Amino acid sequence: MTASQAILKGIAEDGGLYVPTTLPEVTLDWEVLQNQSYQEIAIEILSAFLTDFTKEEITACVHSAYDTTFDTKEIAPVKKVGDRHFMELFHGRTIAFKDMALSILPYLLTTAAKKNKSDKEIVILTATSGDTGKAALAGFANVPHTNIIVFYPKGGVSTIQERQMVTQAGDNTFVYGVEGNFDDAQTKVKELFADKELNATLAEKGFQFSSANSINIGRLCPQIVYYVFAYAQLVKDGTLAIGDPMNVVVPTGNFGNILAAYYAKGIGVPINKLICASNENDVLVDFFQTGTYNRLREFKLTSSPSMDILVSSNLERFVFELTGRSSDTTNALMTSLKENGSYSVPNTDTALFKQFYGNRASQEETAQTIHDVFKSEHYLLDPHTAVADAVYAKYKKETEDATPTVVVSTASPYKFPQSVLSALDVDTNQSDAELMNAIQQESGIAIPTAVTSVLDAPIRHTKVLSIEGMKQSVLDSLNIQ
Repeated sequence: MTASQAILKGIAEDGGLYVPTTLPEVTLDWEVLQNQSYQEIAIEILSAFLTDFTKEEITACVHSAYDTTFDTKEIAPVKKVGDRHFMELFHGRTIAFKDMALSILPYLLTTAAKKNKSDKEIVILTATSGDTGKAALAGFANVPHTNIIVFYPKGGVSTIQERQMVTQAGDNTFVYGVEGNFDDAQTKVKELFADKELNATLAEKGFQFSSANSINIGRLCPQIVYYVFAYAQLVKDGTLAIGDPMNVVVPTGNFGNILAAYYAKGIGVPINKLICASNENDVLVDFFQTGTYNRLREFKLTSSPSMDILVSSNLERFVFELTGRSSDTTNALMTSLKENGSYSVPNTDTALFKQFYGNRASQEETAQTIHDVFKSEHYLLDPHTAVADAVYAKYKKETEDATPTVVVSTASPYKFPQSVLSALDVDTNQSDAELMNAIQQESGIAIPTAVTSVLDAPIRHTKVLSIEGMKQSVLDSLNIQ
């Protein structure tokens, strides 16, 4: 299976996830990298992973994606705040970190289709916990020979997240609220990918499924780039000497973002500890503390909804590494998760497992972190980044580890105005526009176009479905009788 074929398919026919056969050997010359642009680094890293793409194809994809739609030339600026650095991944057109990969995925996917002489229209099918949906919609809207269908948990995303999705223009875009949580929607999407009858019907009508979730390797590989970029920036500003270790703290739901950091470490980025930060849906915390993954627990709606996940799909790729890259063992564990709700890895006393540290932040700790960081540093965090910063504080207290640390900042505070303003003790009983103005007055940060453009935009997508209605909605969206 080539990289382009894996990107085009999105998910394997047996429901498994594609992984690199081996991690590529990459020469990371930090003397050079520290002076390179984000685009230059992206070309080098993606060329190493996506080996059947030509350098010219990768270059075209990179420069098409990382352009003036980002509001800063750095693309992913790294800012020192107190004793840590925040890597801001929210400067794209939907003000969330999903833009970093979903800006380039449409170009990778259409290039892959040409390389493989695909004559079918691509149907992007994805479930979202809030951010992937809008970023994917923005990336694929009006892209020729593609359709995109997004399912989101009705009542389980922020007001701005929902408005960004339901106002999305584009004749090839379809958005549905579902009566259930993200895990319900994601599980059903996986079932649809594996539904042979449905796939045969689509093929007969000239369509084929692909994915925009981080289960698609074409979504995951671009995320590796910004960890390389972050280390280069810390070398450039003198925080690190070449070869010195850094820690990364990642607010984690579906495990794709922190898995990309793990792959970055695997190709030679000197990452010391991978700190996995969870909210009250703390299934990953228990996994890294006990080796048992158990989704049979209460699903909680929190102020950090993009992390309200109990089935972290990308963890399967890490479990594959933990089992010595055994497909059979990994499949057995994933089957146990599906049928019994849990699994346990055989050995947690390994160097591989110990690269990670997991901890949680409660709702109260998240709000307090937003409040305290703003009051002390005048730096405003969104709730997801606040979860990460709160967990980092616990990690430091437990370990006294003084390694320079990058906290991954995954969204603009404007995406979660009620939670942010509530943490700052500001009245939230206001209209959406008034909430945005209040954040601007408090922080001095200009209101992003991504917000102002949707406040008055017409709502185009209004349908709400049961989970069982998702299959029919796919057929209806594509006008298949």
